[in-house]
Amino acid sequence: MKLTDRAANGIAAPKAAPLCAPMRVGMMIGSIANSGAGVAVALHSLTRALHQIPGTSVEVFGMGADDGVTAERDWAGARLHLHKVRGPASFAYAPALSRSLADRPIDLLHLHGLWMYCSVATRRWAIRSGRPCLISPRGMLDPWALANSGLKKRIARRLYEDANLRHADCLHALCEPERQAIRDCGLTGPICVIPNGVDPVPEVRPATPEWRRALPPGAPVLLYLGRLHPKKRVLELLQAWHLAGLSNCANASAWHLVIAGPGPADYVQLLQKRIAQLELGERVRLIGPQYGLAKQATLSAVDAFVLPSLSEGMPNAVLEAWASGLPTLITPHCNLPEGYAVGAALRIEPEPEAIAAGLQTLFALSEESRLTMGRRGRELVGARFTWGRVATEFESVYRWLLGSGDRPDCIDTI
Repeated sequence: MKLTDRAANGIAAPKAAPLCAPMRVGMMIGSIANSGAGVAVALHSLTRALHQIPGTSVEVFGMGADDGVTAERDWAGARLHLHKVRGPASFAYAPALSRSLADRPIDLLHLHGLWMYCSVATRRWAIRSGRPCLISPRGMLDPWALANSGLKKRIARRLYEDANLRHADCLHALCEPERQAIRDCGLTGPICVIPNGVDPVPEVRPATPEWRRALPPGAPVLLYLGRLHPKKRVLELLQAWHLAGLSNCANASAWHLVIAGPGPADYVQLLQKRIAQLELGERVRLIGPQYGLAKQATLSAVDAFVLPSLSEGMPNAVLEAWASGLPTLITPHCNLPEGYAVGAALRIEPEPEAIAAGLQTLFALSEESRLTMGRRGRELVGARFTWGRVATEFESVYRWLLGSGDRPDCIDTI
């Protein structure tokens, strides 16, 4: 419920409190499992960073079973509430969720993601409690995302999501393009613009992964890391790899492409079929999902990173690649123009010919040039994209919404 809505309905606004007064934040997400992909990764890291700020405690509300990433030790002491789902997992109806929210003494609720039952529960909690809500669409209001399964989303907007978004006290955009996409949906409330962050790379280098030992010693490797989904343009990446291999670039035949990430079985089979059709089996490998230490080991064992996506909020994988000192090839849809500006990324478009041109540019770079790009990326994330900095910005937004802090500079209003 907006602050103005509370006044109109006779609900007292929260009393101002000292800036460092204890603050209890609830985090809401459809799934905190690994299958939740980038949204779950971001929520996990943000929760850990927030919970370490003095005076701030966090409780996480999610749906589904523990898949191994939800252990208490992984969440810096934040309390977790998992709820059983009835019906389709895509909506994740959890009848115990509303009671769970009502029973916990949280001051503010922060929803991550849209189109699931947690949106319904968030709106009900806001109405009943009179406390503020912040919603992070996480790229789900971008034009491509709205068009994907468009009919279902139009129905969901009419039934519950529009009301949830319009009555939120504040919306969150990861970047300027997402802020504009939110405005283009007709949403006029405050928007805070805060990027994703990235966890520091461990000082101890992980053991060499098994897939790397199967390649020729010293062979340069390009990594795709992310969900295997049509919007990520993985099929187009394979076509581009084929085209680049046919070029006159002297170093093209030395490079190997490694594709890592989860995906539906039918899409994985489609990728495998395409690899066979293009006769890429000797230089392209699908290595499956990479989480935790396995992901760190994979990032430390490659020489460059590519994400030819059609639509993103702000991809954690790119930030992780920069933190690992990797040069990157990314599209403008990754919403990280800072990478181009500092020379940490090569710009590509999400079409095979354009991706192939970017690959040829990468193959022609000297090792020194690639290392320089990687160093620039590492410096960029250190200056702008740390979770400590991101958590501090969110804390200031939360306290503003609770009436105990000044309006932060990251807030956009119309």
